[in-house]
Amino acid sequence: MTNTRRQLTLLASFAMAVSAWAAVGGAAGATTEPPADTAATTADSAAATDAAPVDDLTIGFVTHVVGNPFIQQIIDAAEFAAEDLGVAIEVTGPAGGDADAQLAAAQNVVSAGADGLAVSVPGESMANGLNDIVESGVPVVQFNLLSTSVDAPYVGERSVESGRILGQQVLEILGGAEAAGPVIIGNCFPGFPVLENRAMGVQEALADAPGLEILGPFDVTVDPASNYAAWEALLAANPEAVALIGLCAPDLASLGPLQEANPDSDFVAGGYDLTEDNLAAIQDGFADVAIGQTPFMQGYLPVYMLVDSLRNGVELDLSFVDAGTEVVTADRVIEPFGLPEITFDELLELAASPEAAREYYQPLVDGVIAEWQDSVEPIEAESE
Repeated sequence: MTNTRRQLTLLASFAMAVSAWAAVGGAAGATTEPPADTAATTADSAAATDAAPVDDLTIGFVTHVVGNPFIQQIIDAAEFAAEDLGVAIEVTGPAGGDADAQLAAAQNVVSAGADGLAVSVPGESMANGLNDIVESGVPVVQFNLLSTSVDAPYVGERSVESGRILGQQVLEILGGAEAAGPVIIGNCFPGFPVLENRAMGVQEALADAPGLEILGPFDVTVDPASNYAAWEALLAANPEAVALIGLCAPDLASLGPLQEANPDSDFVAGGYDLTEDNLAAIQDGFADVAIGQTPFMQGYLPVYMLVDSLRNGVELDLSFVDAGTEVVTADRVIEPFGLPEITFDELLELAASPEAAREYYQPLVDGVIAEWQDSVEPIEAESE
C-alpha cells in the first residue's frame, strides 16, 4: 500500500505496533526514539527534514548479524542519523546471517509501521520479499551486503577493488613480485557476492607474484570461536604459509592471537574492518594490514536516503553509492573522501568511541552524505 494509506492506518494500529516492535527488537536490537522538540544537529544534516515534523517517521534498520563489533559501528552511525534527522529507528536482525530469518525480521518491522527500511542482504532468498516491500510503497536501501535482484540502491564498498587493495598491501609486505610460498584465504560467508568479489580482487593482486600458491578461499565461519578454530586448523595443515588473509570482520581478531600463539610461523596477517580487536592485533605487531569500508557511511547514509525519499520524494532505484575504502597498517592510516589525516592512536579512539567517530565523520555528513545524489553510480560499478 502507499505511504499515505499507511499513515492513515498507523494511529489506529498503534497499540499493536508497539507490541510488535517489542517482539521484533527486544533482545536482538535497540530503539532510538526521536527528539520531540529539537532541530537536527547541524543545518546541513537537516536539509532533508525541513518539509516535515521531526517525529512522524520510523526507519527499520535490519542487519544480517547482531552483536558483531563491525556491524555495531554501522548501527551506531544509523542511530546518529536518526537523531540528527528527527526520526525513530528500530534496529533488529538475526544472530548469525540467516537470510530467511532476516527477511522475516524486515517484514515484521514494516508490518509494525516502519515507513522506510535499510537492510543488508546476505542471500537471494530475500529478494522477492524485499521487492514486495518496495512495491507496497515503503522505500528500501541496501547496505554492506547486496542483491542486485532487489530494486533498491546499495551503499557499500567497491568490492573487487577493495580486495585488490588488500592483496596489494599483503604483496608489498611479502616483498613484491618475487614473493613465494602458500597464501591461505578465508571467507566467513562463502557465496555472498560482496565477499566473493573481495576474494577475486585479492587473488588478482597476488597473481603479480607467480611464486605464491593460493589456497582457498576456505569457509572460516563468522562466529569468533569457530573462526579462530578454523584458522588454527588451516595453519596447522599449512605451517609454511607466508600469509593468511581473511575477508570478514572476525578474521584479524583471530589471526592476531593465532600469530602470537605460533611464533615459529611468521605469516603476514591481512583482513577487513577497523574494530577494536582488529586494530589491537595490528598495534601489538601480530597482524599487518586492515581494510576498512567506512561503516559510518554505511550506517548514516541509508537512513539519510530513506528520509530524503519519504520527505522530499526522491526516487530510489537499483544503484550504487561507494562507501569508500580505508587502509590501515601500524604506521599509516589512509581515509577516503579527503577526511582529515589521523594517526593510528586516533583511529583506536574512533573504534572505541561512537561519539569520537561521530565528530570525526562530520565532514561526511556535511558533504558527501548531504549531496549523496551526486555520487550515485550504476550498480555494476560496485563490482568493478
